[in-house]
Amino acid sequence: VQLVESGGGWVQPGESLTLSCAASGFTFSNYGMSWVRQAPGKGPEWVSAINAGGTYSAEADSVRGRFTISRVNDENTLHLQMNNLQPDDTAVYYCAKPRSMRIMVYDGSRSAYDVWGQGTQVTVSS
Repeated sequence: VQLVESGGGWVQPGESLTLSCAASGFTFSNYGMSWVRQAPGKGPEWVSAINAGGTYSAEADSVRGRFTISRVNDENTLHLQMNNLQPDDTAVYYCAKPRSMRIMVYDGSRSAYDVWGQGTQVTVSS
C-alpha cells in the first residue's frame, strides 16, 4: 500500500498550485481520503477530505473557498487545487488513507490514518 504526493513547490502569495497523490496497493475507490499538512514547528492540521465516490467533500475553515479536493477513481489519484496561496499555507502536505472503508476523516492526527505519503513541500513567500 503506497501513497505518493507530487506537485509541491515555491510560489508567491496569491499564486496557485495543484497537488496530486497517486495511490496503489489497495482499492482506492473504497476509501474516503484526506489531505493533512504540517507547518514547521506545528502539529499536523487536517486540510480537506473527500468521500469514496468523490461526491462530497469538506475543507478546514482556514482553506475554505481557496482549496478544492478532488479524485479520479479510475486513475487512483487524489488532487488538491490550491488557489490564492498565503504564507500561512507553507507546510508539508500529505495525503492520508483512513483505516476503515467508506468513511471520511476530519482529523489531522497520525493515529486517524493507517497510510501516509512521504509528503510534498509547499512554500509560499515573496
